[in-house]
Amino acid sequence: METSTALYVLSGILILAGLAGTVLPALPGLPLMFAGMLLAAWVGDFREIGVWTLVALGALTALSVVVDLLATLLGAKRVGASRWAMVGAAIGTFAGLFFGIPGLLAGPFIGAVAGEMISGKEWRDASRTGFATWLGLAVGAALKLALAFAMLAIFFLALYVS
Repeated sequence: METSTALYVLSGILILAGLAGTVLPALPGLPLMFAGMLLAAWVGDFREIGVWTLVALGALTALSVVVDLLATLLGAKRVGASRWAMVGAAIGTFAGLFFGIPGLLAGPFIGAVAGEMISGKEWRDASRTGFATWLGLAVGAALKLALAFAMLAIFFLALYVS
C-alpha cells in the first residue's frame, strides 16, 4: 500500500473514531476528527483543504471543547451539585462504557446520585442532581454531534468543491 493511501486510511479512521467520540465520552471526539482532517489536508499538500478551511475546523473543535465543559457544569451547578456528584458522574460515565448504550445513558445519572448521597444529601435531592447532570451531558453530546456534522460538511465541501 502506498504511503499516501495508508495516511488517508488513517485519516478516515481518526475521523470515524472522532465521530464515535461525540457520543462515547471516553474518546475526545472532535479533536480526533480534526486530527484526521488535518492529516488528510497535509497528505494532500493542502490543495483541497486549505488554511482557511482548517481554521474554521479548528474553531469548531475549540468550540466543542467549551460546549462539552459548559453543558455538563451548567447542568450540574444549576441544581447545586457537589464535587462528589461530578466525580460520581465521571466514574459512572466511564463504568457505563462497559454496558453499551444503556450504561452510557444510566452511568452518569447513577454516578452523580451516588456522589451526592456520599456527600450526605437525601435521595430526592441526589436524584434531582443526577438528572440535571445527566441532562447537561445529553445536551452537550447533542451539541457536539451537531458540531461534528458541521465539520464533516465543511470538510467534504472543501474536498469536492475545490
